[in-house]
Amino acid sequence: MRLQERVAFVTGGGSGIGQAICRLFAAEGASVVTVDRYLERAQATAAQIEAAGGRALALYADVAQPDSVSAAAQTAQERLGPVDILVNNAAIAEGDDILTIDEATWDLNLAVALKSVYLCSRALLPGMLARRRGAIVNIASVNGLTGIGEEPYSAAKAGVINLTKNLAVRYGSQGVRANVICPGTIQTPIWQSRLDIDPTVFDRLAKWYPLGRVGQPDDVAKAALFLASDDAAWITGAVLNVDGGLMAGSYRMARDLAAAEG
Repeated sequence: MRLQERVAFVTGGGSGIGQAICRLFAAEGASVVTVDRYLERAQATAAQIEAAGGRALALYADVAQPDSVSAAAQTAQERLGPVDILVNNAAIAEGDDILTIDEATWDLNLAVALKSVYLCSRALLPGMLARRRGAIVNIASVNGLTGIGEEPYSAAKAGVINLTKNLAVRYGSQGVRANVICPGTIQTPIWQSRLDIDPTVFDRLAKWYPLGRVGQPDDVAKAALFLASDDAAWITGAVLNVDGGLMAGSYRMARDLAAAEG
C-alpha cells in the first residue's frame, strides 16, 4: 500500500472529491483526518472508512478561520500523530460577474478556496519541515487557468496554483513537495440543484471534452494519491490537469462556435 503509516489531513472531506480522496487514501494505508465545516458529513466519511477496515478521524473546521484551523491541526496530531500529507480541497463557488456580485461573496470565495490553503499549510508545514518529509496536494480548477466565468472562484483557484508553486520552490530543499491538481467538470453533489432543473447538463458538457465524458471524484482522487505518494518523489511544483483533455483544446467547441458565427 502506497500510504502505509502516513497521516493525511484532507479539507472538504465530507463529500465529493474530498470524500473520494479520503476513502482512497485510507484504502492505501493512510490514517485519514477528514475535515469539513459540516461535521456530520465528515463523520459519515470516517464511518465509511472504518467500515472498510481503515482508520479515520472526523473533525469540524471552518478552514477560513485561523483559530479553527489551528484547533483541528492540533487535535489531528494529538490523536493520530504527525501529519505527512495535506490535501487542501475545500472551496465554494458562488457569484459570477464582478459587476453583479457583492463584496461579501467575493471575500467568502477567496477565504474558503485560497486563504484556507495558507492557513492549513501554515499550521502543518512546521511538523513536515521538522521531519524533512511532507506532501501537499492542492485542488485548484481549470477555472484558474483560463477565463470561463465564476470570477471570484476562478481568481481564488489561480491564486492556489501560484501559491503551490511558491511552496514547492521555498520548501523543496527541506523535504516538502507541493503540487496542484486542476480538475475539469466533476460530477459531485454540488451539481444536484442544477441537475434537478436540467437533467441533461452532464451529457451536454461531455461533448466539449476530448475524452467524451465529465469527470468522477475518483478521477481526481487517483491523481491526488499519485502526487501524495513516493511514486511522485521527484515531482514538485507541478500543475496536473485532470480535465478529460479540456485544456488541450476542443474540436467540438471550435465547430460549435463556427456554426454559431455562420
